[in-house]
Amino acid sequence: MRLLLKFSVIGLGLLLGDSSFAQPDDQMGAATGDSPASTPKRKKGIRKKKRSDAATTASDSITASDSEQSTPSPSRKRGTRRGTRDGSAKSGTGKYGSAETRQRSTSTGKSSASKNGTAKKFNRKSRSKAAREAAALENAGDISTPSRLPLSISAPAKITSPEPPPVEVKKTIAAPLPAPTVISTPPTIQRVEKPLKPAPTMTFEAVDVSGKTAERQRLDVALHQFKEEHYDQAALTSSELMQDPKLAELHQDANFLLAKSLYRMGMYHSSLVEFSKILSKGSQTRFFKSSLEWLFFISHKTTNESVILGEIAKYSNEEFPERFRNEFRYLLARYHFVRGRALDLVEQKAEAGKSFDEVKRLALTIPKGDPFYPRAKYLEGLAYFREDKFDASLESMKEVIRVTRPGTVRAEGMERQDKDVRELAFMQLARTHYGHRQNRYAVYYYNKVERGGKQWLEALFESSWASYRIGQYEQALGNLITLSSPFFQEEYFPEALILKAVIYYENCRYRESSSILADFERMYLPVHDQLEVLLKKEMDASAYYNVLADIQKKNKTTVAKNDTDLILERILRLALTDKDLKNTNDSILELEAEIDSLGKRPDNFKYSNLAKNLLEDLKKQREVLIKKGGVMAKGKLESELAELKKLLANGLRIKFETTTKEKEFLEEQLKAGGQAEIVRKYKYSVAVADDQLYWPYEGEYWRDELGTFQYTLTKGCIERSANRVEHASRAGD
Repeated sequence: MRLLLKFSVIGLGLLLGDSSFAQPDDQMGAATGDSPASTPKRKKGIRKKKRSDAATTASDSITASDSEQSTPSPSRKRGTRRGTRDGSAKSGTGKYGSAETRQRSTSTGKSSASKNGTAKKFNRKSRSKAAREAAALENAGDISTPSRLPLSISAPAKITSPEPPPVEVKKTIAAPLPAPTVISTPPTIQRVEKPLKPAPTMTFEAVDVSGKTAERQRLDVALHQFKEEHYDQAALTSSELMQDPKLAELHQDANFLLAKSLYRMGMYHSSLVEFSKILSKGSQTRFFKSSLEWLFFISHKTTNESVILGEIAKYSNEEFPERFRNEFRYLLARYHFVRGRALDLVEQKAEAGKSFDEVKRLALTIPKGDPFYPRAKYLEGLAYFREDKFDASLESMKEVIRVTRPGTVRAEGMERQDKDVRELAFMQLARTHYGHRQNRYAVYYYNKVERGGKQWLEALFESSWASYRIGQYEQALGNLITLSSPFFQEEYFPEALILKAVIYYENCRYRESSSILADFERMYLPVHDQLEVLLKKEMDASAYYNVLADIQKKNKTTVAKNDTDLILERILRLALTDKDLKNTNDSILELEAEIDSLGKRPDNFKYSNLAKNLLEDLKKQREVLIKKGGVMAKGKLESELAELKKLLANGLRIKFETTTKEKEFLEEQLKAGGQAEIVRKYKYSVAVADDQLYWPYEGEYWRDELGTFQYTLTKGCIERSANRVEHASRAGD
């Protein structure tokens, strides 16, 4: 079919008399493989058809296509078409004959085609359609034809065709067809192009076509620096814009960009100052809501969230963004809880009660399933515990345990917070039961605290008191062995020695009890004396914190410490047992690290006016926190001094009771002639559960054994059983 369409195109070109349809001789010959001798000439204007018996089917098909008969052609076989022309054959013949004999004159602009003696007209539309069909066949790729020049058909002004005379068709016998030849694809020659020499570049001065003012372009420069993560340069550019009074309309944009740049530089406290400036201008400003969001980002980066609580509380009546609304409610509840506890310390119970009521109200506004729901319920339980509402407090804490169960789907990044609040809930459940003398329940919840966690040592110590109350002396002494191990020698548990002395006293082990009390006085009496010296001085509140700060700096050095330094180090650990003081201390250390980071910035930033202003603001914040930390440190040291006095007094009382018992024992021995006994050997067993292994303790400590010790009392009072029952009844178990 493609051959037939190509024939139509060639015929169209012949009829129009355009020589551009003729192909070069070598190309046409290569396309079909016809031999030169088999192509006779054909007279001009009369198209003759010759066919042989062997090629009847092929010639009929071709003739039907050329003459455009309306009747369908019968099925045909593919053959090789020969064209015959008058004259001798010449070299370079192609599929449609010799190129030399096919060229026609186009001066008249007329062409005729014969079919059964009838001439046919071709208009411009048919020519263009035929040309498109020919181009489609050329691009089809089924028959490989060499590339040709583009067709150019000059349309005549007007084509008129007179009535053609009858044409006499003569039949001649065509020469026998030659054997078909295989068309071979010519080899592809790869051309190696020489690399082109790059054209010389031309540079032009930048022309501003944005229509922005020069001031706005300066702000765009700062924005570009921020996007390129050159935060120190963006901060400098923004600060310069803020210092220019002519750019007052851009000051808010520059201030917001400066605050963000400082945050990206890791200077969170400096960033908080800048965002606070934006918020102080009111909710009608452009960046008010965005600045509120950035407060939450800063609270996630600082170690002490209380730094942000005061700032957030200022805008408690504002509408916060939806995604931060529940976090805002939790932080506000946390703020009121801290405030209520501080009011309790100064005996303002009425105002403290209002703050704790606000804590409970805010906790109810956070829906279950929210990431801040467990922490809000924990604060609610503490508020109920303060009011001695036993059942309500227990229910709040149990709800925390339920929603933080391991394996529960929770928000990303909240695993650590949920784990911490879960341990705190276990501790509070145990303390609540202990406070109501339900000691076995208390021991149960203390044992739920994860081994090695933040609350583990505290749980071991408090569990020892609960075990002592129910007469489980072996378990209580085993917990105390863990607390006295070298792994925790820096921890502060002075009351552990008093409990140990009491247990030995209860079991008539008076000599061991006296020895333990002597160790207690040797370790903690110097601490008591040093605390008295510190608190008797009329110092400013910040001076008390400076004492603790000096101790921290000495601990970082490798200089040998004298006895006084060791005592002061214990005082520091004693003071930092207060969580609020520890958080304040962490914030002060963060500020000092931020101050030090300014000296590590590039020179253009380090010596800029912006750096000087930031340094002044950081020092002011540090002074405020130091004064606050000093007040807290003084209060903590005063309370611990009072506690040490009480423990020392209890130690003296135990020593007195021990001496009295020893005197009575000696008197009984004298009356009995040295035969009286108050201590006897106990029967004990080393049998343990199937999942446990008995291993005798010989003074060594292994980390994997900590918390699993159980002390075996081999001897004690003769009336041991009676004493235990009596003591258990007193404990209320």
